[in-house]
Amino acid sequence: MLSVAASKIPNPLISIPIIIASHFIEDYIPHWDVGQGLTSKKKQKKTAFFQELFFDFPLSILIIYFLFQVGRPFDWRPWLGWFVGLLPDFIEFPYLFLGHRNPLLNGFARFHSIVHRSTPHKLWGLLPQLLVLLLVVLLK
Repeated sequence: MLSVAASKIPNPLISIPIIIASHFIEDYIPHWDVGQGLTSKKKQKKTAFFQELFFDFPLSILIIYFLFQVGRPFDWRPWLGWFVGLLPDFIEFPYLFLGHRNPLLNGFARFHSIVHRSTPHKLWGLLPQLLVLLLVVLLK
């Protein structure tokens, strides 16, 4: 959905705030992610890190590539949408996986954790993400 916003709205001054807001709206919908169980200590950081590094991250790149680049000239806007859409998670990465808190980002991290809703049920947790992906396919 985030790359659709970037590709449909060419002005980054408009698309970037929409993309960031969309990230938090999508985070508010209960979903499953590879970080599920980290804060409750039900999952080891190492396991989540490798799932993120070798599954979630590459899968997101492949989805953007196949939906927005195959058979078309290079367009930077879907990639901007991908990066900006994941930026809140990138910012949270040092805290989740390295235990490092940046005092300048404490308010952001607090807000992100308040907004973020997850579920341990993979099927129900992946369903909202699949629906968003279907919307992307239909809207692109």
